[in-house]
Amino acid sequence: MESKLIFLCVYLITIWSEVNADCGIVSKKEWDGLDPVHVSYLPRPINLVIIQHTVTPTCDTDKSCAEIVRNIQSNHMEALNYWDIGPSFLVGGNGKVYEGSGWIHVGAHTYGYNSKSIGVSFIGNFNNDQVKQSMIDATKALLKCGVENGHLTSDFHVVAHRQLVALESPGRKLYNVIRSWPEWLEDVSSIKN
Repeated sequence: MESKLIFLCVYLITIWSEVNADCGIVSKKEWDGLDPVHVSYLPRPINLVIIQHTVTPTCDTDKSCAEIVRNIQSNHMEALNYWDIGPSFLVGGNGKVYEGSGWIHVGAHTYGYNSKSIGVSFIGNFNNDQVKQSMIDATKALLKCGVENGHLTSDFHVVAHRQLVALESPGRKLYNVIRSWPEWLEDVSSIKN
């Protein structure tokens, strides 16, 4: 009985690490993130991806991006009392994707939509900052990998944060870019709460 329990524990840890380590994502462990205080699970696969921005300075290096992600997590958990960092993933100006709440945990990125979507937050203020091609490429690779690994449906939709809540997110410059993506959903009336 004890050997079966040990096997089950090792199996679950292996599965957990595979779910969170795929797609070339910089893991929480790698950016020195805190563990969530509580989790709730997303139904999978998800068919909605919400693009937003952090309205922080941009970052170009592994060190500066990790620092911004840690600061966002600290603000979310300490000041806002979130269970974890809000976005599912964050994309840095260094062309890397950082694990937030991830593929399987409900995030805190878009009130009313958290339990049925993935939130991808670009680090910067894209009313002012130019979107780097490396950020776009990293996000597209993330979403492709999400479909390949069963996290996203093959017919998922991409929407802007501003389409669902009264904010400027993801900023005019990023909004203009994502509107040309094939997964773009212009009319959100069918998904709007």
